Amino acid sequence: MLRGSRIVLVAAVLAAAVRSYAGTPPEGFVVLFDGKTLDGWEGDEKLWSVRDGAITGETTKETRLRRNSFLVWKDEVENFELRLKFRLENGNSGIYYRVRKSPAGKDPLIGTQADFDASGRWTGVIMEYLLRGVLAERGQKVAIDEAGKKQVVGSVGDPKKLLEAIKIKEWNDYTVVAKGGHVVLKINGATMCELDDRDPRRIPRGWLAVQVHVGPPMTVQFKDIYFRDLGAGAQP
Repeated sequence: MLRGSRIVLVAAVLAAAVRSYAGTPPEGFVVLFDGKTLDGWEGDEKLWSVRDGAITGETTKETRLRRNSFLVWKDEVENFELRLKFRLENGNSGIYYRVRKSPAGKDPLIGTQADFDASGRWTGVIMEYLLRGVLAERGQKVAIDEAGKKQVVGSVGDPKKLLEAIKIKEWNDYTVVAKGGHVVLKINGATMCELDDRDPRRIPRGWLAVQVHVGPPMTVQFKDIYFRDLGAGAQP
């Protein structure tokens, strides 16, 4: 083999190795996790690390929490599409988006989350933590009007059947699309719920984070985290 060919081969191998960590994002998306470090993210290093190419949040008997803990991305988000893979061993977790940082003494973040948990009760649910509560249950299409009145206006499927799309203790694909007040959650390609939120109390812009929850010891992992900005200033 010619020397130039060897160089090309080595370069190809190295490129493939990089892709094996961070993955190749879909067109128009950027990578938020490089597969090796927590660069760009901030959280308690006793709880958050990189293991087997994945962001790993873990609590033990020794590190049980009094308040929920978060790993926070460095930039605020507004209108976006987020795609990632998650795996949950037990407990409760979620993808927080457009959230606010709260005063000392309370949970570090408050606001909206794309929820999931080991029991399935909260999987595929939109919850606005410490504010308006559950905004859309799994299987629901919900509209919230300008007066803050919430109404179920349709269905995206039977909640029990939608839960069958989840692979327990295995990798699952979670997609969050948020533009203005319109939010759609999908897991493994199945639409879990849809929200049209015109309430002026809605938080239009804020932080993006992943969570470990108070309660029994738990482990949650995230990888292949891809983000696409859908532009600023969208109306509900």
